[in-house]
Amino acid sequence: MKQKFYVQNEKIIAGITLKDASHAEQNNMAFNVCQNKISVLENRQQLADVLQTDIGQFVCANQTHSANFLKVEKEHIGLGAHDYESSVLNTDALYTFEKNIVISSFTADCVPVLFYNPKIELIGAIHSGWQGSVKEITRHLFEHLKTNEACQMSDLQVFIGPALSQEKFEVDTDVYEQFKALGYADDFMYYNDATNKYHIDNQLTVQKQCELAGVPTENIQLDPMCTFLDESGFSYRQSKQAGRHLSFIMQK
Repeated sequence: MKQKFYVQNEKIIAGITLKDASHAEQNNMAFNVCQNKISVLENRQQLADVLQTDIGQFVCANQTHSANFLKVEKEHIGLGAHDYESSVLNTDALYTFEKNIVISSFTADCVPVLFYNPKIELIGAIHSGWQGSVKEITRHLFEHLKTNEACQMSDLQVFIGPALSQEKFEVDTDVYEQFKALGYADDFMYYNDATNKYHIDNQLTVQKQCELAGVPTENIQLDPMCTFLDESGFSYRQSKQAGRHLSFIMQK
């Protein structure tokens, strides 16, 4: 199966699955947009094999473009792994101190964020579509980790995964104004006179939120792949029937 890794060592493995025409449903990983649940299970099983684990170790949220997050404990292991109905409800970010759990985020244009702090053995994943970015889910979670989990931002390593590029992320005034209201996103937006549309770089907006929370810029890795333009990308904007990537992170 096609995937890329952002980190792969004896302690941490993190990356994202990619669209793959040789797999069922092009390697779609999400139940809520699948044609056949069995196909998704097969694709997840292949990922589990790559990670040398079991599907039952996955934790998946149903992702509602909220700013809600969950600290994953042992009792949450397996939620959303084998069916959509058991997914963590109304949640768009997960983090844990547990070992051998696959923390996940599903995207098809939205920004996936993976992070880990090796000093306190913390990992997590965030789903930040434009609504999540406007709600500052990444910044809120990182502020929570600083305050409640003794997580030093200088020790945090962050991976911002593939997303809809600024070129392809066209929006109207209502969305533009919500980003404008953040007070720091002006540099990541431009207006196209020919189409009367604004173009927003959601990845750089999320990176700025990481930096505002205290993450050093050199600790942030940004994947330049555009989910619309790259043949390995699932894009909801390009095709409403698009599957989903699964961004994954696990500590051993």
